[in-house]
Amino acid sequence: MSTWIKDPLAVFTADDAPDAPDARGGVVVTDGVITELVAAGASPATPVDATFDASEHVVTPGLINTHHHFYQTLTRAWGPVADAELFRWLTTLYPVWARLTPRAHELATKVALTELLLSGCTTAADHHYVFPAGMDDAIDVQVAAVRELGMRATLTRGSMTLGVDDGGLPPQSVVQDPDVILADSERLIAAYHERGPGARVQIALAPCSPFSVTPETMRDTAELAERHDVRLHTHLAETIDEEDFLRERFGMRTVDYLESVGWLTDRAWLGHGIHFDDAEIARLGAAGTGVAHCPTSNMRLASGTARVLELEDAGAPVGLGVDGSASNDASTMMPEARQALYLQRLRYGASVPVVRALGWATRGSARVLGRDDLGVLAVGKQADLALWRLDEPRFSGAHDPVAALLLCGADRADRVMVGGEWRVVDGAVVGLDLPALLAEHREAARRLVHAG
Repeated sequence: MSTWIKDPLAVFTADDAPDAPDARGGVVVTDGVITELVAAGASPATPVDATFDASEHVVTPGLINTHHHFYQTLTRAWGPVADAELFRWLTTLYPVWARLTPRAHELATKVALTELLLSGCTTAADHHYVFPAGMDDAIDVQVAAVRELGMRATLTRGSMTLGVDDGGLPPQSVVQDPDVILADSERLIAAYHERGPGARVQIALAPCSPFSVTPETMRDTAELAERHDVRLHTHLAETIDEEDFLRERFGMRTVDYLESVGWLTDRAWLGHGIHFDDAEIARLGAAGTGVAHCPTSNMRLASGTARVLELEDAGAPVGLGVDGSASNDASTMMPEARQALYLQRLRYGASVPVVRALGWATRGSARVLGRDDLGVLAVGKQADLALWRLDEPRFSGAHDPVAALLLCGADRADRVMVGGEWRVVDGAVVGLDLPALLAEHREAARRLVHAG
């Protein structure tokens, strides 16, 4: 089957090549892949089976989220941490998260994925590192949810091995034995990791952070990832408290630590990546280590402002992440791109282009996840598209449709396609009983918080 997404109101291809073709006449999709970009006023070179009139839509690549914690949709806007910085926020929430159950986790994952999908996101990376008793199949649960919603995901097998008894932050009830972690990591890679263009589910390995994982676990995980050719992910340089912890415990700064455990590589990407100095930015760029910029969470927890332009200019891939829904407290990608634009303008000035921020949400995020088949509207790429209407009051009077997505605050896509299949139609997820899902999710959130 071939479909022509015909004559859009505007199109953002995210293709920054100087010879990028004109796509103002639309996009042709055949068997899940983009097979033609149509110039303004032209028709497809070969006959198509179907045509979708996109004259009232702005077309973009599907947005890509590089850092999330799906389970945290259960603890949004929780009063005891509404005004806390990271370390107090974590130590207050850990005992709540330690009560997570498989069903609550399933509901949290579905709600997070649904919210992302409705915001134009087609691929999401989740960092799940909380494995209390009974949660051994947490990643398996997520795989099923991703497949049910028809999205793509990089699901990371997170871990914590440094508990409060040994000087870390998490309670002992969520700390696991390193051998258990490594064995489960190998099981998940064998069971679910897909390779090559069009992969729907990929597995990455993700020790949580320097203050919750031992250096030995970091090294062993890096060796396992190299052996199985999968990616690595962790939190790093999110706060000054984290930097102080590394100095006091290991006598080194964040990037020195990263290199000491074998993580200064293009296989790895880092959540937040705020507190790097000039030399560290150069080292990250030279290594090709990626950074997931999480502007809303960074502002919510007062963690700081990442030096995104300098990281990207140094050669480090930069994408966007919504982070967990207990520190954002949303899972919406286009608003995240808007926040990234404005936060970076505060640092670098008003000349930071709108399209550069959209680039972080698309091709930049694809690079961070090691995907060269996503993030750009170009022939041969996967047909992951988001279509946006500009018929709400907030857009009235807007002159540049692409700029309006960020400047006027688009937050919900009208249509979303993943691999050539419509997953959102008229602003609703196909085949999903959303009211029923939300009702059960709200009750699970209430039980989790009040169970203690």
